[in-house]
This record gives sequence, structure tokens and C-alpha cells, in this order.
Amino acid sequence: MISQKKVEELVLQRIQELDNGIFIVEISVNQGNVIHVEIDKHEGFVSINDCMSISRNVEHNLDREVEDFEINVSSSGLDKGLRILPQYVKNIGKKVKVKLNNGKKIEGKLTDANKEAITLQTTRKERIEGKKKKETIVEDINLPMSDIKETKIVISFK
Repeated sequence: MISQKKVEELVLQRIQELDNGIFIVEISVNQGNVIHVEIDKHEGFVSINDCMSISRNVEHNLDREVEDFEINVSSSGLDKGLRILPQYVKNIGKKVKVKLNNGKKIEGKLTDANKEAITLQTTRKERIEGKKKKETIVEDINLPMSDIKETKIVISFK
């Protein structure tokens, strides 16, 4: 079986050569030597050429005569959500929906992220005693990474 470490070395080698802000989100190699590489970019979007370049570097440095394999290189999709810190940092300023381990869901603007926690700015309308109109309450909520089950970007067409 092809080692995940070897694949990661080859992917990192090409990422360093490209030097355009790409980072690894996830690498997996299953029993049938099907290699999945998921990448993202610190700024902007991953291009097809980025995926092809990484795929070719892995293909050319593994010997199909020794072990046959299949390789899939893709960008991280919006459907998968945020999983590693560089993805959170890249999406600061965007609206996200966070599902916590306890089942609670919180939606807000991602304002900060580090390896321990993220900060969401939430807004809600609330009636203040003695006033006729509801007031907008803005609150920053700090969520420990260990409490987060899933974080997805909220897609808006406004």
C-alpha cells in the first residue's frame, strides 16, 4: 500500500514549488490505493491547473509498476465546511453557521480564529423595556474549537 506520508511529501513539494498560497486540507489513501488530496488557498480560489500540477507531481513520482493507484486532487468544497485553522482564517469576515457538539446551532460573522477558539459576531432583535421598537443587539460569542462539530459558510445571493 502507498504510504500517506509519501503522498504528503510529494504534495508539499509541489505546493512549495507553486508558492501561491495553497495548503493541504486532507489527504487519504484507502486500501485499494485510491489517493484523495483536498487543497485550499489562503487567498482566492484553487484553479484546475493547481490540481493538475499536484496530481502530476504525485503520479510522476510513484511507480505504477510497483503498485497501481488512482489519484483525485480537488479543492475543498463549500458543502464540506471548514475543518482546519487556515480555512477558518481565510474566511474571517464571512457569515458562517456553526453546529456545536451539543446540537446547538449558532449563525454569525466569523471575526477571529485561532487554534483554541473562534469568535462569531451575532445580531438579534430584542425588545428593550420602556421602548416601543426592538433594538438590534450585537454580541461576540467565543466558541472553543473542541466544542465545534461543524462549521459551514452561509451562501448568500444578495
